[in-house]
Amino acid sequence: MSAVGDRPLVELLRGGLREGAHHGSAVLVDPGGRVVRAVGEVDAAMYPRSSSKPAQAVGMLRAGLDVSGADLALVAASHNGEPEHAERVRAMLAGAGLDESDLGCPADWPMSAAARDRVVARGGGRARSTMNCSGKHAGMLLTCRARGWSTADYLELAHPLQRGLAEAIAELSGEDVERSTVDGCGAPLHAVSLAGLARMFSRIAKGGGELQRVADAMREHPWWVGGTDREDTLLMRAVPGLVSKMGAEGVIALGLPDGRAAAVKIADGASRARVPAAVAALRALAADELPGADRDVLDELAEEPVFGGGQRVGTVRALPHLFS
Repeated sequence: MSAVGDRPLVELLRGGLREGAHHGSAVLVDPGGRVVRAVGEVDAAMYPRSSSKPAQAVGMLRAGLDVSGADLALVAASHNGEPEHAERVRAMLAGAGLDESDLGCPADWPMSAAARDRVVARGGGRARSTMNCSGKHAGMLLTCRARGWSTADYLELAHPLQRGLAEAIAELSGEDVERSTVDGCGAPLHAVSLAGLARMFSRIAKGGGELQRVADAMREHPWWVGGTDREDTLLMRAVPGLVSKMGAEGVIALGLPDGRAAAVKIADGASRARVPAAVAALRALAADELPGADRDVLDELAEEPVFGGGQRVGTVRALPHLFS
């Protein structure tokens, strides 16, 4: 069931008939962060979930975090938990005199099915380093070490680290943080509007200072942001200069280097619906002109296949003329 203000964004076609639809909201902003197109409710408070991570990474750099390149991309990541992801998280911690037990995120299986199978095959189990948010938590701990702050309570809302990250989210979204809760990984989560999330990505994608460092790290190391066959990784590889970050419950935000940006929230949280809507938003932002883009990849991401009896019989795609 969709909330008041949500609109149909994505349709499911099976055998040529519309079998269902996913409702939600989407917004496009110009380089100045002004809304140019809106579908549904884009000014109400919502939780960006892991789409907040690039802004949190900016806040960590401002507070004294000293990492770059793939390590910084991993701080902004929802990674697959592939062996390289987990090993790099552990190496970051070890460099600060910490270890996996210091992570405040819960132990979890890798998001990657192949990586999970490898863990099971060797008799392993859930681990904090393979949890998809472990890079962010490692960055939080390293920031605390750099500032001499306590690490045992680094997830408390009143901790100086978390106060600084909330300030970064407020600044970049252009909105006061009035509602906070706890994300799935145990870290504080702050509500902004969907338009505020798009403004956040507009500012990060345009860069400058710490924003530039985060944007460049994600662009140059997209595999560390997601991993093998993950949508953020595929999108950033396909579109030069793009910054993309998904979040749970059907959220995704994207920013182009000139500051044009978009954000999408699928009301029922369906992950299969957010990327087709995001590709439609990206094409609308750029009037379908994306120099250097891999259009075959974008075409593939624009539709999620629907199967019947092992054969493709339909598709999940954005509604035609969604942003017209």
